[in-house]
Amino acid sequence: MAPHANDSDGSATGIAVEQVRESGNTGFTVDSPNVTYTPETMQAKYTYRTTSVGFNNGQYKASPKESKYDFKTERKVGKVGVMLVGWGGNNGSTVTAGIIANRRKLEWETKEGPRAANYYGSVVMSSTLKLGEDTTTGKDVNIPLHSLLPMVHPNDLVIGGWDISKMDIASAMDRAQVLEPTLKSLVRKEMAQMVPLPSIYYPDFIAANQEDRADNVVEGSKASDKHVEHLRKDIRDFKSANGLDKVIVLWTANTERFADIVPGVNDTADNLLQAISNGHEEVAPSTVFAVACILENTPFINGSPQNTFVPGCIQLAEKHSAFIGGDDFKSGQTKMKSALVDFMINAGIKLTSISSYNHLGNNDGKNLSSQKQFRSKEISKSNVVDDMVAANNVLYKEGEHPDHCVVIKYMPAVGDNKRALDEYYAEIFLGGHQTISMFNVCEDSLLASPLIIDLVLIAELFTRIQWRKDGEQDWKSFHSVLSVLSYMLKAPLTPPGTPVVNALAKQRSALINIMKACVGLEPENDMTLEHKLF
Repeated sequence: MAPHANDSDGSATGIAVEQVRESGNTGFTVDSPNVTYTPETMQAKYTYRTTSVGFNNGQYKASPKESKYDFKTERKVGKVGVMLVGWGGNNGSTVTAGIIANRRKLEWETKEGPRAANYYGSVVMSSTLKLGEDTTTGKDVNIPLHSLLPMVHPNDLVIGGWDISKMDIASAMDRAQVLEPTLKSLVRKEMAQMVPLPSIYYPDFIAANQEDRADNVVEGSKASDKHVEHLRKDIRDFKSANGLDKVIVLWTANTERFADIVPGVNDTADNLLQAISNGHEEVAPSTVFAVACILENTPFINGSPQNTFVPGCIQLAEKHSAFIGGDDFKSGQTKMKSALVDFMINAGIKLTSISSYNHLGNNDGKNLSSQKQFRSKEISKSNVVDDMVAANNVLYKEGEHPDHCVVIKYMPAVGDNKRALDEYYAEIFLGGHQTISMFNVCEDSLLASPLIIDLVLIAELFTRIQWRKDGEQDWKSFHSVLSVLSYMLKAPLTPPGTPVVNALAKQRSALINIMKACVGLEPENDMTLEHKLF
């Protein structure tokens, strides 16, 4: 199997696909009058039950509420491509090698013995959910998450993208120093033929220490209509050259500094488009990519912590009914924090201080050694406990919040093996204290790469799901801001005016239960009354 070579017109390279899984077979059917199947779609009637709460005469009044919805999911997945911004970085080269290794079912030797390709770390590919109980034994029946609805298999993704470095992806893989030499030797020939497209480069938005990489850039150092049209053409060419039904674009490039929100510049859709035309200095490269994708109706996901989705960008996405999602991959330290803080506060333990220290030696760490870029990361890491604290008014009075400090240092010697040290200091019964110290060593790109896969697979799935209220005729898509991606992201983007959820268990539950609603199944339920009421 040979990869697509670079076309003479400079179109993006990609990984060839031998077979596209289009059967729509999920491995089970739902036997219910509320669920119907056709060769093209599956439709489900679903009753959504919530509780409305009012406050009157000094007490709360809770009222059960029901809303009826129809969900329709296209069963045909089609041929899907993913274009990575920063394809030649640690994450881009690692996820490319991983997909090739899985597609070819590769095995290789390590100092610890033989290893085989897998998708460990992907919630879609390597986690399960409870489908129900076995009618004979009464035991739980668990199925892989990816079999709940028809989803693209990552082995079938066609990969391409952009980078400010013209280094081929095999050489970029060597530069990243992430993978075992024996594995690299097995995928090198294929990846050496993959060369990223030139990217846009605005030096003011990333650290000056990245300048030596910038040898593959589109002319111009500020936003412009020309840049937007250039990127739109790249997407169209990639889609056409590879015979794709749809493309997902994901930013896995350097962390940018925060863009200032300036009235009249990036506060509305029209102002943002005009600011791009005017070459305004507060329009970031990632925002230009997002605008190009929105205008092409191509989902765009931001895997870095900067404020790519300024208000005008979100408004533009809503105007064009285009999907966007972000921000910042949630892989190691922050994922542990969002799980541990949720556990402690739910256990009635009052966290009063959280201190997080990181050091890493990859290019992400080098870029973050610049204060403006570090500030973007600091913000995304610092806000991950807010909703959990706000949910417990017994432990925390209004305005009260744990002290929270985040430090990141660049240490080249440790490479991609990031060190994360955390201390959680809490108040317990009768003025006592508990301290939990955690030391987390994580191979950064090997945790982040499966998240890229999850984000692409879930975003693609939601391009095929529509809904309507019971009794309505017209079908609608989900909101442009794909908050269902929150489980994979440190600073989840939500529709304007809606709450942000950072608690890890709630994020996963929301994703699974929405997917279950699309096949007419009830939400995850751990009551197990059948085993408690005799």
